[in-house]
Amino acid sequence: MQGRVLIVGGSDSGGGAGIQADIKAVTALDGFAATAITALTAQNTLGVHGVEAVSPDFIEAQMVAVLSDIGADCVKTGMLVDAPVIERVAATLEAHGADLPLVVDPVMVAKGGASLLRPDAVEALKTKLLPKAALATPNIPEAEALLGEAIEGTGAMEAAARALRDLGPAAVLLKGGHLAGDTLVDVLVGPHGVRKFQCRRLDTRHTHGTGCTLASAIAAGLAQGLALEPAVARAWAYVQKAIATAPGFGAGHGPLNHAHTVAPFKEC
Repeated sequence: MQGRVLIVGGSDSGGGAGIQADIKAVTALDGFAATAITALTAQNTLGVHGVEAVSPDFIEAQMVAVLSDIGADCVKTGMLVDAPVIERVAATLEAHGADLPLVVDPVMVAKGGASLLRPDAVEALKTKLLPKAALATPNIPEAEALLGEAIEGTGAMEAAARALRDLGPAAVLLKGGHLAGDTLVDVLVGPHGVRKFQCRRLDTRHTHGTGCTLASAIAAGLAQGLALEPAVARAWAYVQKAIATAPGFGAGHGPLNHAHTVAPFKEC
């Protein structure tokens, strides 16, 4: 059932998020992961301690090298640093992968609060990349930055997801993990309507890399030929179990357990 996923994003030296989480998630779901690294981070469960950006030229070179030989069935983007990188990634996809489904995880802030996207890059993300996306997967703070307005509670999520879809992506999965409450709610709005994924919130600090993991797990499903909703449902179930069985590493926001078997999705 292998599908090829090209992941364009930043490296997490702690292994919990970024490219490392992406590769683990795609591999766990029987996909094949290739990468184009946009930045190196010195990072652990306590935060981001340094960032070294990769030049747009070399990011493009990585993407072209993969797409011209190995190929891809889906592309997933994560940390893109700044506007020149976003513009180059979008142009490279237009030239070498315009027919590929694209999952855009609009990474802006790390779990510990460090900024991973320069403020002037938000407009480039909105105009250059989101309109190319088969799916965008923002969390609440990212959605608020993209929309320029607050999202007040789970009741406002559907309207916010629809507003985000008006920016151009074919579908939006708005993640509600940053909102208060005992129930975790994510809202998928796409061409076939609205679906909510909800589960009892787990009381844990081990949630580092959940966004990267979810987006890459969805990309793996799309690369394997799953339709959008089944791909999201499988990925959602995978991430919930990865949180529930987290290894407990680190003194801060710990990583997930990416290496577990996948059970069919059930509302919980």
